[in-house]
Amino acid sequence: MTTHEVKLDINGSEHVVAVESRKTLADVIREDCSLTGTNVGCEHGVCGACTILLDGEPVRSCLLFAVQCEGMEVRTVEGLATADGLHPLQQAFSEHHALQCGFCTPGFLMLAVGALERDHDMSDDDVREVVTSNLCRCTGYQNITRAVMAAREVMP
Repeated sequence: MTTHEVKLDINGSEHVVAVESRKTLADVIREDCSLTGTNVGCEHGVCGACTILLDGEPVRSCLLFAVQCEGMEVRTVEGLATADGLHPLQQAFSEHHALQCGFCTPGFLMLAVGALERDHDMSDDDVREVVTSNLCRCTGYQNITRAVMAAREVMP
């Protein structure tokens, strides 16, 4: 088995891991870096539960090999809250009851953070469109959409 040393900047911390060429970024984040907030659902890039930010862009981490991400900045749900408290989007999810079982929540948070950081002035229709790219079997999306819209108003 051939392994490759990969350096990843995850949430501002450097992680050096030895990985097989075929190991996904999602698996490296969870298994090698012990950051289990990123969930793996369908493993086909459909559900969005594994969404993280890669150099600021929301991506499905189950579709990337870790070796592809050498030197890139990875941000996971663990990187949202600070010592001062929850990220405004996390707070909005709580206040607007935008989660039920919680399995899809990290993916939605990272998707929405990436979208709002890229375009803080998204229209309500744009927010609805962004939210439709991830799957949730519990909430019906209304509260998730409301939470993203509320966070949009308070995020810097």
